[in-house]
Amino acid sequence: MLERRVMILGEKENFLIRVLANKLKEVEIEAGFVPWTVNGINNAWSSQEVIILFMDESVQPPEDTLHFLIDKTEEEEKLIILIGESNDVEEVRSRIPSDRVYTTFIRPVDNAEFVTTVGKLFDEVEAGMAKKSILIVDDDPGYMGMVREWLKFKYKVAMANSGMQALKWLGKNKVDLILLDHEMPVTTGPQVLEMLRSEEETRDIPVIFLTGKGDKQSVMAVVALKPEGYFLKTIQRNELLEKLDEFFTLNKV
Repeated sequence: MLERRVMILGEKENFLIRVLANKLKEVEIEAGFVPWTVNGINNAWSSQEVIILFMDESVQPPEDTLHFLIDKTEEEEKLIILIGESNDVEEVRSRIPSDRVYTTFIRPVDNAEFVTTVGKLFDEVEAGMAKKSILIVDDDPGYMGMVREWLKFKYKVAMANSGMQALKWLGKNKVDLILLDHEMPVTTGPQVLEMLRSEEETRDIPVIFLTGKGDKQSVMAVVALKPEGYFLKTIQRNELLEKLDEFFTLNKV
């Protein structure tokens, strides 16, 4: 089980921060105060999955601290809970990527709701450890990034912009499914599939082709390669998620 630890960032430790930390400790969530400086965060940063940013008396974190915190949370996919006055919370929230902010609390904080929310967050983080992993291979960074945004809350998503980069990545990582662009230049999707099937370490990884061609002849050419399936690139977010759910349910990968 994940060790439940949070870092409470603020200008200075005060009575309210100590109350919140003690409430968390009552439900076996370790909470420690860290001053919101770059050095302070860097020195204390370890296994915390959750960062609580506490703003008191309309004082917002310094610019360098906020930039550093954003970079660290994005790099390691950590989540932030914001606490403060309404205008401060909205101002800071507008500057942090939306997928890094789990929720916000406007002061005064309901302690019971706060503790329940942090516990729920840890439950979700622990459930996420069992997420299926998907590698998207596509030479179009725009399309690949869009699909990643669609999937990242439900799956662990990695990306490769070429067949050779994908093969290199697979030499060091495991994955439950590959979404492979059929029409890539240099090393095409079919060539990548052939190389995957020729190696013992990768031959059993399921592959679903992504194709921009929906005519019968093109589809038959894709199917003839015997992938686990194919999706047209015109597929929409909800349909893609439904089909992936169905795939993993049926195949028990």
